Amino acid sequence: MEMLVRYLDRRESSSSITQSVIKEEVLRDDLKYYFMSPCEKYRARGQVPWKLGVQILKIVMITTQLILFGLNNQLVVSYKEENVMAFKNLFLKGYSGVDEDDYSVAVYTQQDVFDRLFYVLDQYDHLGHLSVGPISYAEDNGKPVPLIMCKEYYKRASVKPSDEAYDIDAQLETVCMSKDPASVHGWRTENSSFFDLEFYRLVDIKITFQLKGINLQTVRSHELPDCYTFFVTITFDNQCHSGKVKIFLEIDAPRSPCKNWKISGTAQKNTHYLLFFDSFVILVCLTSAVLCTRSIVLAVRLLQRFSRFFHDNSKCNVCQSDKKEFLNGWYVLVIVSDTLTIVGSILKMEIQAKSLTSYDVCSIFLGTSTLLVWVGVIRYLGYFQKYNVLILTMKAAFPKVLRFCCCAGMIYLGYTFCGWIVLGPYHEKFEGLSRVAECLFSLVNGDDMFTTFAQLKDRNTLVWVFSRVYLYSFISLYIYMVLSLFIAIITDAYETIKNYQKNGFPLTDLQKFLKEEKDFPPGEDTETDSQMRYSSPCCCRRAPRDDDITLTS
Repeated sequence: MEMLVRYLDRRESSSSITQSVIKEEVLRDDLKYYFMSPCEKYRARGQVPWKLGVQILKIVMITTQLILFGLNNQLVVSYKEENVMAFKNLFLKGYSGVDEDDYSVAVYTQQDVFDRLFYVLDQYDHLGHLSVGPISYAEDNGKPVPLIMCKEYYKRASVKPSDEAYDIDAQLETVCMSKDPASVHGWRTENSSFFDLEFYRLVDIKITFQLKGINLQTVRSHELPDCYTFFVTITFDNQCHSGKVKIFLEIDAPRSPCKNWKISGTAQKNTHYLLFFDSFVILVCLTSAVLCTRSIVLAVRLLQRFSRFFHDNSKCNVCQSDKKEFLNGWYVLVIVSDTLTIVGSILKMEIQAKSLTSYDVCSIFLGTSTLLVWVGVIRYLGYFQKYNVLILTMKAAFPKVLRFCCCAGMIYLGYTFCGWIVLGPYHEKFEGLSRVAECLFSLVNGDDMFTTFAQLKDRNTLVWVFSRVYLYSFISLYIYMVLSLFIAIITDAYETIKNYQKNGFPLTDLQKFLKEEKDFPPGEDTETDSQMRYSSPCCCRRAPRDDDITLTS
């Protein structure tokens, strides 16, 4: 009887051990399969790499979509820019074709101010006979929208420079007049009091009017033309009261679908093809997002299984580095790019259907998604050891580079504020904080050095000496010290990765678990190795010399 009991106990013990070993082997097989490259998965189980195929197709389609949209967007931008140039030549007397700093024209005498004012009004009256483009007056309920001219001036002012005396009420008053395009005669006499300008009180004069235009050049690219409303503002700026009146011309040109249109040819037919193409891009991106989401879910389940197994066998938790191996950032990147592409494609379809005109917003979505898609290609290059160096070096150096940039950024901000407050009044590159930051960044890269030194005139000896100390110290510090240390940090990370690739990477608990069995057992439906060499794609035909698993996150 005792013999029978011992026999049954041994049988139960051996059965439990066998089940434990089977569970361990199944977990190891699943982990190995998850961390394999697409070609290795095909060799192991004959599974077609759908995700890889979808990503390749998506890259081609998204890039094609971006190019088509970019060519159309260039036509829109060029139309606006050319209209701005046309309006400046039409309405600004004496415009040379090139803006002076941030303004278009400057005048210095009272007579010149009146000449420019009346020139704008006269050109506006005869616009239909002057412009060579499809431009006309904007209408509201069948009537032309009138031109509005307003002058802003101090409520009361008495200035006597010879006596060094002044008396000013800083409160501003605004007086406006309107002018209908049909009232060619008599308007100047009727509003003669408006043009009695006291220049020592005058702050600015603003002339605003609306024009309509149609962008016909898109017909040549088989696109339906858009209608534009040009809100034109011409400003005579006398805020400085320095004897120099600056004249600005600004345009806001929102697009809108044309109400009554008729076009013959292939434009409408071509639009249908583009809408179908964009719909297919959305379908491909949805498929890609679903596949990547599925992979993330499988990774989380595998992590839970491995954590339970590791805790049951070693009585401790999985380390953070092993957990990060399951959280694949590339899948998150692909899902984000797919989301941006879907939103951008929907906006593009609405633009092509003339329901929206948000070209800039659409270009941001499509441009960012294309950037992320091409960055995601690095993931597949990372499966090859020679191409994986860049990814591993960036991953190893990133925390150190980030800490280093935080320290260097503090010094950079200090130089930015110092240059703005001291050199801003004397140097055009230091007039604003953003311009100072851009100028210093150019100096760090060795660009435009001599010009930066030469443009600061020696009108103020103290500021000139300070500028030399400021520029020489910044250039010496950042080029000879900061950049050298920055390169040294990345070089150190690169050398570390090269040594690891030569002598082997430090093994984590996860990698030790995977290394316990070298060969991956094929599935039941897998063909023999010799058959697979001839039936698999070219990248998967070559049998690997070493089947060691390399984790790539």
